[in-house]
Amino acid sequence: MLSVMVALAAETAEEHSSPTLFYVVGSLAAAWAVVLFALGMRSETFPATRGAQRGVMAISVLLVGAAMAAAVLSG
Repeated sequence: MLSVMVALAAETAEEHSSPTLFYVVGSLAAAWAVVLFALGMRSETFPATRGAQRGVMAISVLLVGAAMAAAVLSG
């Protein structure tokens, strides 16, 4: 899925060249990492359930994929 997102972003890279989208999405990904670190340090069982684990992984994958696509778009 990530490779498809990056491939689609590469096709439209010539049309969009502003790095603003990458800065915004990259900042969101960095903030997410800090939040995960803080929650993980406070609780030994974070995330407690399998559903929560999958949710954390899904959000992380989406943020990283979006940051990668934004990086390709910004050239």
